[in-house]
Amino acid sequence: MENVKRRNSKIVVIGAGFVGASAAFAIANKGITSELVLVDVRPEKAIGEAMDINHGLLFLSQMKVRAGEYSDIKGADVVVITAGTARKPGETRLDLAKRNASIIKGMIPGIMEHYDGAIILMVSNPVDVNTYLFQKFSGLPASKVIGSGTVLDTARYKYILSSHCDVDVKNIHGYIIGEHGDSQFAAWSKANLSGIKLDENCVACDKNCGGINKEEVMNEVRDCGAQIIKYKGATYYGIAMAVTKICEAIVMNQNAILTVGSVLNGPYGIEDSCVSVPCVVGSDGIKKILDVSLEKDELTALLNSAQMVKNTLAEVL
Repeated sequence: MENVKRRNSKIVVIGAGFVGASAAFAIANKGITSELVLVDVRPEKAIGEAMDINHGLLFLSQMKVRAGEYSDIKGADVVVITAGTARKPGETRLDLAKRNASIIKGMIPGIMEHYDGAIILMVSNPVDVNTYLFQKFSGLPASKVIGSGTVLDTARYKYILSSHCDVDVKNIHGYIIGEHGDSQFAAWSKANLSGIKLDENCVACDKNCGGINKEEVMNEVRDCGAQIIKYKGATYYGIAMAVTKICEAIVMNQNAILTVGSVLNGPYGIEDSCVSVPCVVGSDGIKKILDVSLEKDELTALLNSAQMVKNTLAEVL
């Protein structure tokens, strides 16, 4: 499949804060679109970010980068939503969910007024809740409203395993699935090193390290974000690169397998909840939800994760 950006392709990023601006910068560096538009409630912030990227276009592929408004959604291939607020000191996850859910619901009418077929990519946290809310209140097909889900969590998981095994991260295959939150988990039965099951690789390995401690790996995956926030105050580079990969899969119709989030009704026995499972992603959004054969305990964990999202939704709806 030829990996070339489409003529007149357009990506709109709503929210020019740390995550939105970093995503715009990463998208521009990847050169996957011919037009990139930044929208923010503070127009001057979007203008400044667009100017900053424009001044480096000499070193990138040709494209148009500018600040805009909701009307620019018309003709877009992807609308990336990063708008929202971070958790305040002493605030619970539920408090944050309620506040950001209110922001997302308030944005939907303005977005849909100009919508004409773009894939909606939700990044704002709690991403599973917000993906669900956007899909339900917009009325769009579930395949057209996707969340960044556990794409970054899966990347972190693969990085940790690659460091342990001392191999290129691209040779590690596996998934983090479920919610983008505490109930996410690794589908260890599917983890492998270029076709070799991890447990088998550990037996054949000469490191004599005692093998992979799966509980420690999962704790590290879950705690990565908090550790980064502790050291630098916020996380934005990793998610920006994850967002860019999802946009690339859509704009270039790559049919890439990614653990994006979507509202599920039927797959894996999940009804009316939003979690991440391996999906084929292309120009139509989610083209197919893969039916991965999970172990019994993994399926139980996935169902539990879906219920955790439903419990939060019950509090914010």
